[in-house]
Amino acid sequence: MAHAGNIPLKMPSLRVSHPFTSMKRREFIKKSIRQVGGIMLAPSLITACAKDELPNKTVIVIGAGISGLAAARKLKARGFQVIVLEAQDRVGGRLRSNRSLGIAFDEGASWIHGVNGNPISTLAQQAGMNTLVSADDDFAAYDLGGAPISESVFSDTEDAFYQMLETLKQSGSADKSFETVFLEQYPQLANDRLWRFFLSTYVTFDLGDLNKVSSLLYDEGEEYGGVEKIATNGYDTIPQYLASGLDVRLNERVTAVDYSGSQIKVTHNGTESTADFVIVSVPLGVLKNNSIQFTPALPAQKQTAIDKIGMSCVNKFLLTWDQAFWDDKFFLIYTPEIKDKFNYFVNVKKLHPNVNALMTFAYADYGRQTETMSDAEVIAAIMGHLRDMYGSQIPDPTRLLRTKWSTNENAYGAYSFTAVGTEMRHFEDLAEELQDKLFFAGEHTEVDYFSTAHGAWLSGEREAQKIIDLL
Repeated sequence: MAHAGNIPLKMPSLRVSHPFTSMKRREFIKKSIRQVGGIMLAPSLITACAKDELPNKTVIVIGAGISGLAAARKLKARGFQVIVLEAQDRVGGRLRSNRSLGIAFDEGASWIHGVNGNPISTLAQQAGMNTLVSADDDFAAYDLGGAPISESVFSDTEDAFYQMLETLKQSGSADKSFETVFLEQYPQLANDRLWRFFLSTYVTFDLGDLNKVSSLLYDEGEEYGGVEKIATNGYDTIPQYLASGLDVRLNERVTAVDYSGSQIKVTHNGTESTADFVIVSVPLGVLKNNSIQFTPALPAQKQTAIDKIGMSCVNKFLLTWDQAFWDDKFFLIYTPEIKDKFNYFVNVKKLHPNVNALMTFAYADYGRQTETMSDAEVIAAIMGHLRDMYGSQIPDPTRLLRTKWSTNENAYGAYSFTAVGTEMRHFEDLAEELQDKLFFAGEHTEVDYFSTAHGAWLSGEREAQKIIDLL
């Protein structure tokens, strides 16, 4: 896999790269890579129709994330009248960058996962997004009490972990989670903190809750080759670039879509607009929450897919200090007793040498728990780990930035994953258009690259092409 991304689109990379992050390239799965044609890589290369061939059709795109913007940009270039309705006060969806501390804190996607042939690589260049190669082998690791974990112990355990990943499916079943099968096969490792770290940061972070991830489908998906790069000046440079020249209407929350007539009626902020075609490009979590009422109701096949595919929770935290007290390494690792809890730190100083900051993460149930915690409680929990690593005298941070993705009404989670009960056809069911006028985009509709920013982009291109092909 290659997941983090981020959004907050994929992270350390087990499958395909989320809208979030990535600590180390996961080499245990190498599948043939679908090549993407140049027209998909460079929106600027899309040729508009001649004036006498303009389709004179209107399209409403719901959601100004990367999938919606990709679709809107392609359709506009082909002469369609396109309106993008966005509930938030900015474009980008889960590609969201917070600059309140003077640097870009990417709350969602941070990494380009595999740069070779990845459409995000081209978009990043066009948008002026600066990147840095992720130094995956530059890390320091600590156990409880600040005891260093040697590189040899870490490497040997990682190798054994990969071997487990290659064979676990053989004992899996459709009704059992990854966690259940792992504990059945490796009960002696249940309380091993280093193994718990790998399970947390290579599976839970990459996919979703360990007790919900499918024991059969955890390795599904494709990945791009090449190095991984992290954005340094903000992943949101891409959606800002894509939105240029588009009719994007912010603070317009869509609550209903009526596709029963010849034209589709879209209700937003209490008003109604009509279009020949509509692309729904909201996150899976929004669909799960029934935030948009469809008339007629979505077909059972599509609703089943919405229900069965998992939606993960990952939250990110940025902390600053007046001075750095930590190792001069790209990544800092800690193996706490509680799983999924602040066990992985990115040294932001490696990205911005004049900034003393660390970024850390919480996933699954602990990630959800952080959303009920005050800033002071979050800082105390993080500092408990850092003080165990670096001593009781290190100071509290000066500032904290944080995310709350699972309760964010514009996302209700981080990204999709293969849960117990998921079938790969469910991703294709989510991508199925209705009556050749209602279309669906988003990372959760991309069977080969779900849960990734590049998957979201590809889905928008795909749906736009469907509409173009109808005329």
